[in-house]
Amino acid sequence: MAAVPRTMGAIRLHTPGIEGLQLETIETPSPRLGEALVEVHAAAITRDELEWPLDRLPAVPSYELSGVVAAVADDVTAVSVGDEVFALTPFERNGVAAQYTAVRAAVLARKPSRLSHVESAAVPLPGLGAWQGLFNHGGLEPGERVLIHGAVGGVGQFATQLARWRGAHVLATSSPQAFEMARALGAHDVFDGRRGLDEVGHVDLIFDTVGGELLELAPTLLANDGRLVSVTEEPPGEGTYFVVEPHREQLIELARLVDGGDLRVAIDSTFALSEAAAAFERTLASGKRGKVVIRIAGEGASGAAGGNG
Repeated sequence: MAAVPRTMGAIRLHTPGIEGLQLETIETPSPRLGEALVEVHAAAITRDELEWPLDRLPAVPSYELSGVVAAVADDVTAVSVGDEVFALTPFERNGVAAQYTAVRAAVLARKPSRLSHVESAAVPLPGLGAWQGLFNHGGLEPGERVLIHGAVGGVGQFATQLARWRGAHVLATSSPQAFEMARALGAHDVFDGRRGLDEVGHVDLIFDTVGGELLELAPTLLANDGRLVSVTEEPPGEGTYFVVEPHREQLIELARLVDGGDLRVAIDSTFALSEAAAAFERTLASGKRGKVVIRIAGEGASGAAGGNG
């Protein structure tokens, strides 16, 4: 591989909100013990993540990457220089919207071989969110009835596919315009939650990705011993709210499912590193179908974030 440059381009958030983003030239990090230095080819973003690091500004946003290992610390054996990897990185550290990033090697997994770096970067947070919500927290078993609120959203798309793969009977809510997409993802039955869910019947698991009124009404749809899990906010009653966590082994399984054709990935739009502000503006827009991803490899390192994608 080419030598790692001394400086690099990175997006940093200096003040709250999109207007606080700047593209800067900063020092390239060096991997510490247990870390790998990754040349970032693509970084996916989430609509509310600019609110997460406000106690440690300036901060680099984005916590989902796909790239190539450029260097490793002396104690790292899990990955090697030249490996193509993807990951969800810890939220309490700087993110990955930069040409290079130092990442704990323990969270890195080989990226899906059939996907590009842009597509691979769109998997970690929603894929792990769906996996952990359905299986770790929801305990979904084959043959159970599961209702997924927001079945064509970022996490919902993966949840719908994973629930069908697990052998569950998948019920879903979405807008009427997205009914066919929900069915294509694997939903057996699709409902417009705004018009009521009287026809749903009782379900074994509700996995909520939207919050609000649907989450408040969820307990009324649960069968005896039914479970309610939300990735958006605290649910009523005895439901479970969780924050998705990095997990290498689960990423390996997700990559296997992608390469086997069991999981599809949807990209809404892509932006250059210099267009980070426009990328975050897109995350706030209605009508998205998939992730917003920043392309990074080969980007320049001067100027302010902005522009159109």
